[in-house]
Amino acid sequence: MLRTNLATRPFYNERLVHAVLGLVTVAALAFTVFNTVRIVTLRGRLAALEAEAAGTEAEAAQMRAEAEAVRQGLDPREVEAITAAATEANAIIDSRTFSWSDLFTHFETTLPEDVRIVSVSPRVERDGRMLMAIVVVGRRAEDIDRFVQRLEDAGAFRNLLSSQEAVNEDGLLETVLEGEYLRPAPARGAEGRP
Repeated sequence: MLRTNLATRPFYNERLVHAVLGLVTVAALAFTVFNTVRIVTLRGRLAALEAEAAGTEAEAAQMRAEAEAVRQGLDPREVEAITAAATEANAIIDSRTFSWSDLFTHFETTLPEDVRIVSVSPRVERDGRMLMAIVVVGRRAEDIDRFVQRLEDAGAFRNLLSSQEAVNEDGLLETVLEGEYLRPAPARGAEGRP
């Protein structure tokens, strides 16, 4: 038996090639459909966001116009009065949060044996600084100077100076010390009460 191929064209098995091309075509069509759906969805979202942004910008412009109208209607003297009242209220709040126990602890740790404290008068300035007037009595000026030096060295006071000195009826030197109290920041939830 003779084995020869008499066909003008040889027969090849092309099923695998057609199957791969078919799969590639289906994948390309699926990817195209996915992208088309995604583009339509994103365009819809973009339109919604643009509408929302335009509405927000219009609302912001309206609020700016209302704020400007309110500013125009304000009396500068009223604003100054309100600012002064707020400053005074803040000073009252600062004085309520003042910790007397911290102050007395500073005094207790720095007070020399021959010096006594007669009175203490704190005062909050407009800039928030706490000024303190302390009336002390002592036998000698050196003892009072040592007290002042200890307070400043401890970091509790700054620029503590004697503003008045006199000898009282007991023969003791009575001195009024004035300076800035460098109070620690109040702890949250803690209240300093006189």
